[in-house]
Amino acid sequence: MSPRVATVLLSATGVLALAGCGAGATSTVVTRATHGAARTVAAGAPTTPRTTTAPHPNPAPPRPSHPRLLAAALGSSPTAFVPAVSWRGHTAVWIGRSPSGVALLSFDQRLVALRLYSGTVDAGGSGWRFGPAVLGRELGRLVAAFNGGFKFSTGAGGFESYGRLGAPLGNGLGSIVTYTNGRTDIGVWNADVPAAGTPVASVRQNLTLLINNGTAAASIDCISCWGATLGGVSDPARSALGITADGHLVWAGGEHLTPSELAAALLGARVVRAVELDINPEWVAGYLYGHRGGVGPLAPVPVVPGQNGVPGFFLVPYSRDFFAIEAR
Repeated sequence: MSPRVATVLLSATGVLALAGCGAGATSTVVTRATHGAARTVAAGAPTTPRTTTAPHPNPAPPRPSHPRLLAAALGSSPTAFVPAVSWRGHTAVWIGRSPSGVALLSFDQRLVALRLYSGTVDAGGSGWRFGPAVLGRELGRLVAAFNGGFKFSTGAGGFESYGRLGAPLGNGLGSIVTYTNGRTDIGVWNADVPAAGTPVASVRQNLTLLINNGTAAASIDCISCWGATLGGVSDPARSALGITADGHLVWAGGEHLTPSELAAALLGARVVRAVELDINPEWVAGYLYGHRGGVGPLAPVPVVPGQNGVPGFFLVPYSRDFFAIEAR
């Protein structure tokens, strides 16, 4: 730096200090040095204001177009409920696993909705709103899927979808009722459900309630009351769907469960009403689905450790009815 520029800068510092202390209007203020020459502006003289551009705010991150599977969904160790699926920045599904081998999924109905799918045999035929596989646009928001109830031939309950009957509905049976507004409730048919004046989308019945008013059924220790088991074992694979007082749906399943063990797991999850779904290894299965960022086929993740599974993971036509959980 040349002595002259140094002198100018020092003078500028002193003058700015004076100006800040009320220097006279005729003083000369050095504003800056450019290429070694001092530029001076008379105090009080009009100047061209510098224009500054306000910084643009960072754009909001794009809303996810697919549900996001979280790391906890891939585990197998016992755990209390932990987040398993995120949708639009909120936890939509929690997963829990008991030391005895029960897997549980808890669904927030504010973020997801239950769909009843028809199979190629139960209920059979064509023209159903959903069935016999999750296909098309439903794939983009598929969160989970799990088995339905007993075979229709057992006479354990009815099936209805958008006004069409697959099997007759029976009074007093445990019923999973989804309304056209997307909400699902569980209760005794023609007692707790359906809600008066609320249009029904689908109904799936199976036996009487496994849990009612937060209490296991009186017949919970009667093994034969809860379905015929392959080989006559007391603890085959079993599954159920329940609802909590605040409206969360809870699916539970395991490879070796008595009715009382299944009910106990649901009660531990604060379920107040529940319906037993299918039993035996060939027909009990639950999956969560990874979307791979929307690229390529879905990645099914088994929920129950060691489950026998369903061929095609409910993504290809299946003979039995089943439920799917889709993001709203």
